[in-house]
Parts: sequence; C-alpha cells; structure tokens
Amino acid sequence: MDDHLRLEVHGLEVLVLTGIYSEETHLPQPLRISVTADLDCPPRFAHDTPLAASKNYLDLKHAATTALPAGQHFTLIEAVADHICETLFLQDARVRRVEVKIVKLAIAEAGESIGMTLVRHRR
Repeated sequence: MDDHLRLEVHGLEVLVLTGIYSEETHLPQPLRISVTADLDCPPRFAHDTPLAASKNYLDLKHAATTALPAGQHFTLIEAVADHICETLFLQDARVRRVEVKIVKLAIAEAGESIGMTLVRHRR
C-alpha cells in the first residue's frame, strides 16, 4: 500500500441551486458539504517542509464554495459532488482520490442527515 496524505474539510454550509421539484428549482438550497482528498506525499515531512509538499486546505474549501458556478442549476446533488471532484483533480496532479459528502439541510425534519457520498479516483 502506498503512503498518502488525506486532507479534510467538513461541515461547510453552502447555498446551491439544486433540485428536481418545482419548489426546489427557484431558490438556492442549503447544503452541508464535506470534502476529503487523498494526495501523493513525500516519504517524510520534516520540521521545515514547505507548503508545496502538501496542499492548502483552503483549496478544498474553495472547490466546495466559490468554485461552484454562480447561477448554475444542478439537477442532482451528485452533479455538485462531481464538480467538486473535478475541480480538485484539475487543481493538482497529486490528488488521487476525492470523497464528497453532501447533506440536504432543507429536507431534514428532525435533525437527520439526508444526502449522499461520491468517491472518485483519478483516471
């Protein structure tokens, strides 16, 4: 098994135009998005290892927030997750695997988490 570095950003609340029902398609819906990215990593991280040996965590946050096209309607939240994965793959060739979990906050009635998780591997 190869060593890898796993970066994580959890619990981002983002308003996204998504949904298939008429009551969902006109206004952005609140989604809770978590992103995990596995990267190739050097054999060791020394005390003076530069940031270039890792990846800025804010890149994950950006992929799940400002990198989502403004005004774009995503029929499925799976498409939102796919867009986030592709953004991270395009940003950095070291990204080998991306996992995106999305919870639709507007449909929860009793605090439950209703959503999906998409895992993509670099091809």
